[in-house]
Amino acid sequence: MRTPDTRSANATALRVFQIEAQAISALSEKLDANFGNAVHAILATPGRTIICGMGKSGIIGRKLAATLASTGTPAFFMHPAEAFHGDLGMVTANDVFVAISNSGQTKEVIKLLPFLKDNGNQLVAITGDPTSVLAQTASFHLNVAVREEACPLQLAPTASTTAALAMCDALAVALMEARQFKPENFARFHPGGALGRRLLQRVEHEMARADLPLISPDMPAVDVLQTITRSNLGLAIVECDVGWGIITDGDLRRGVARYGSTFFDRKAEDLMTANPATINSNCRVQTALERMDERGISALLVVDEGYLLGVFKK
Repeated sequence: MRTPDTRSANATALRVFQIEAQAISALSEKLDANFGNAVHAILATPGRTIICGMGKSGIIGRKLAATLASTGTPAFFMHPAEAFHGDLGMVTANDVFVAISNSGQTKEVIKLLPFLKDNGNQLVAITGDPTSVLAQTASFHLNVAVREEACPLQLAPTASTTAALAMCDALAVALMEARQFKPENFARFHPGGALGRRLLQRVEHEMARADLPLISPDMPAVDVLQTITRSNLGLAIVECDVGWGIITDGDLRRGVARYGSTFFDRKAEDLMTANPATINSNCRVQTALERMDERGISALLVVDEGYLLGVFKK
């Protein structure tokens, strides 16, 4: 085994990029009515979309199933070998079956064809050989043939799996657009992610409401500083005769710049930002974050019908 120098390794990488880019680019020449018909079949079915494939094709299939499921198309991956040993019981006549096989001759997949035909399933085949058994049997065939693999031995699936992945992504995106899938829909299936938090969670779910650092307008600056230091929120809320004021770390710095050596002679009302930005507790987190970004601030007072309920921070 020899260790390649940097120049040689980079040259190999560039060659792989070029071969795989050409494989994806060539897909546009192979696209035909089968693609649109496959999209329509999946959209129209009252069942699920079931994806299968062996080896590297199976890995691509798992990715397609995950993408579809998270973008509005009920889908799951079924391993062909497991399917032939009982999992076919999960396949209903209403389901669309998507089989991925570069050769179109994978025996574990081919063995499923009699069942699928008898069961009345529409079959979408993604293969690199339009003349293969799988392609010829399918209701719709998506051609992902490549001129060459990036593997120098022409053995390891490289360009062929890239092409299959691109075709699967195209299928998923076409379905998303046909369903008019929106960010809010995506968030429903990803409630634990950042997007789910922004679009699904409401301010009341994330605001701080206990032990709010409430102070009076005449509190001395030194006590204001101590209050903010003790608070986990990094701010103090001034209870005014009408409404509230807010004092943040930024307000303290601006106060020092404004008053200089007389800073500690000042009171809370001298340092506060009057009429600070507020938000309703029922607003979505996305709205709160947008409001803070627009104003260049990091905290909002949560106010409902004139009552202070808490503080929302980034």
